[in-house]
Amino acid sequence: MATATVNCFSLTCRFNSLSLTASSSSRPNSTSTSSFKPLSFSANASPNFNFFSKGFVSLSPILEKPLRHSIVCEAAPTKKADSAVKRARQAEKRRIYNKSRKSELRTRMKKVLVSLDALRKKKDAQPEEVLTIEKLIAEAYSVIDKAVKVGTLHRNTGANRKSRLARRKKAIEIHHGWYTPTTPDSAQV
Repeated sequence: MATATVNCFSLTCRFNSLSLTASSSSRPNSTSTSSFKPLSFSANASPNFNFFSKGFVSLSPILEKPLRHSIVCEAAPTKKADSAVKRARQAEKRRIYNKSRKSELRTRMKKVLVSLDALRKKKDAQPEEVLTIEKLIAEAYSVIDKAVKVGTLHRNTGANRKSRLARRKKAIEIHHGWYTPTTPDSAQV
């Protein structure tokens, strides 16, 4: 008599049905399913594993394939919990909201950086031209601060972006000679 042993603990889903089948040739002169002992599952046997809570076990002979044993496991599709559906809905809404805020932020920063680059390339630039750029920088700062306030950006990321704009502006002023940085030696005198 042939026996088949299967370890179902490696399966991670709940069963919709489990079929254990044996051929009629495994036991000569027998066409019934008596070659298997009856299966029973007890809640006391494995308290931590409840694999067969929503399924059934059926035994039937296979006449087409002699001397083969097969196990068929069908997994039932699991429905998402209501809280998970709500969380997915909220996450999608926040993603779209944050996407528009980040897009506006990038646009404002790009305007400032492009105008600073244009000012740097100008040969006869005047110090008054920085005033228009300072207005653009103020608008960019405002957008960055709002993004940090609502949680779209981390506060350190917001500070880094503001610092990048200020450093670039100061580099332009130094380049044209409108600003001379003080050294620590001259500040003490």
